[in-house]
Amino acid sequence: MSAYSYAKRAGKILCIGRNYVEHIKELNNKAPAQPFYFLKPSSSVIHPGQGPILVPKGTTVHYELELAVILSKRLQNLDPSTFGEKEALDAIEGYALALDLTARNVQDEAKKKGLPWTIGKGFDTFLPLSKYIKKSDIPDPHNAYLNLTVNGETKQSDSTNLMVFRIPRILSTMSSVMTLEPGDIILTGTPKGVGPIVPGDNIHGEISYDGKKIPEGDLNFDVAQKPGPYEFKET
Repeated sequence: MSAYSYAKRAGKILCIGRNYVEHIKELNNKAPAQPFYFLKPSSSVIHPGQGPILVPKGTTVHYELELAVILSKRLQNLDPSTFGEKEALDAIEGYALALDLTARNVQDEAKKKGLPWTIGKGFDTFLPLSKYIKKSDIPDPHNAYLNLTVNGETKQSDSTNLMVFRIPRILSTMSSVMTLEPGDIILTGTPKGVGPIVPGDNIHGEISYDGKKIPEGDLNFDVAQKPGPYEFKET
């Protein structure tokens, strides 16, 4: 598989929210009793070397570094008593490092007014994805280490073993609602330390396993102002 071809195969990009306790606390959110998730459009995907991350006018954009799972098999109604653990893990084809970018003020307004918050997650360039990471490079997806810097300063640095809901539980919950297909990409949540980026910043994400950085997981982007007519205004 070429470095980025996996992203072109994705029929769905599903993202778990509130899956690390300290991140839940820093946003003053309530911890969920079961996994909940949202969709990001494929048009929000950008890869290293394809240009900068674009900040829309009037928005406060936050970074969220996450491990992304790429599926190789169809999953439907996984056994909720075991979360289909073996079936779920067997269905993982590989991984990627992802940045789930959020226009936080757009999202917050939508939440406050009971409106959908697709816009706050779906702008162009709001899903930077790394090269494809082979499954063998991350033998245990709950034991990888994520690190993110902004302008050289560490902002996020935590292990995926801090996930509230592990990947089999995530896939079991999702597959009970909608069939998961080969090529679908699943983002597994972000640890603490989220914060804003602005035009002129540089953001750099890395993933390591057993203390060794995985080269394919490198994400390095400059940040610029988004051109075009959009400017955040109250709905």
